[in-house]
Amino acid sequence: MELFRSSNIDWLGKKWYFLGFSLIFSVAGVISMLAWHGIPQGIDFKGGTQITVHFDTVPNEDHIRTAMDQAGVHGATIQRVSGAGGAAADDVIVSLPQSSATDAAHDQGRTAVEKALQAGYHDSGFTIQQVDIVGPTAGKQLKNQAFLATIYSLIGMLIYLWFRFELIYGVAAVVAVFHDTLITIGFFSLTNKEITLTVIAAILTLVGYSMNDTIVVFDRIRENLALNRREKLADVVNRSINQTLSRTVIASGLTFLTVLCLYIFGGEVLNGFSFALVVGILIGTYSSIAVAAPMLVAYQDWRASKGKQAALPAAKGRR
Repeated sequence: MELFRSSNIDWLGKKWYFLGFSLIFSVAGVISMLAWHGIPQGIDFKGGTQITVHFDTVPNEDHIRTAMDQAGVHGATIQRVSGAGGAAADDVIVSLPQSSATDAAHDQGRTAVEKALQAGYHDSGFTIQQVDIVGPTAGKQLKNQAFLATIYSLIGMLIYLWFRFELIYGVAAVVAVFHDTLITIGFFSLTNKEITLTVIAAILTLVGYSMNDTIVVFDRIRENLALNRREKLADVVNRSINQTLSRTVIASGLTFLTVLCLYIFGGEVLNGFSFALVVGILIGTYSSIAVAAPMLVAYQDWRASKGKQAALPAAKGRR
């Protein structure tokens, strides 16, 4: 199935628009991470106590927050758990600031929340369902492991593409994936959504997804280069992107619709995971066309300016 049988879009002619778009979102995200919301970290990384409370009726978050403040429980985060289809549910997650990972701290957090609700929340009855606690040491370890997992995945893909294609292909693909990751995390900072272990899982999924999309475009560029060695690289790249456009739109579009439904109807537990996928798939599809491919042409132009071989080095054959 082909949606675009004879598309002839000059993608590289719009490279400065693409660059401006990427800079706007990248810089906005970086500014937010450095000077505004920072990188919002969930309890998995910053440590603390997370208490799930079930109410007899749909809870009022403002009333819960007021009850907490009146009881002296400050710094608590109130998060209602949405039901299927985004419907209101009767559960609320109360996250308390970091504390030591001991049984005493476990009981202290539960007792503080329970007393605060008993004293100040009169809308309905409630039941403490679950108490989870993450100490600062465990949170720091999880943070380091999440960072290393992302870095190792990028290094592994760079080595694979260096072996499978050429080094410049690997560099271009890794830069595009880093661009996707930066913008996705930037969106979390701009919207002040917490990054948890499930979000890291989504980001690692996006790394692979974006890389796969980029490799499809690169493979078509390599095939066309072998057939048209005398043609300008910019023309080859444009034609290759247009030839793979139907595949890109169909594959990415269907995946996007799936994760969009997951974001809308998946409830609060999957909200961060699905939000990362929604943003990442859009940016990942965009970067394969607007970031990775133009880097090959930029590399050729740089070589030409240095008086070196103008054409992109021949891609290695299949091994």
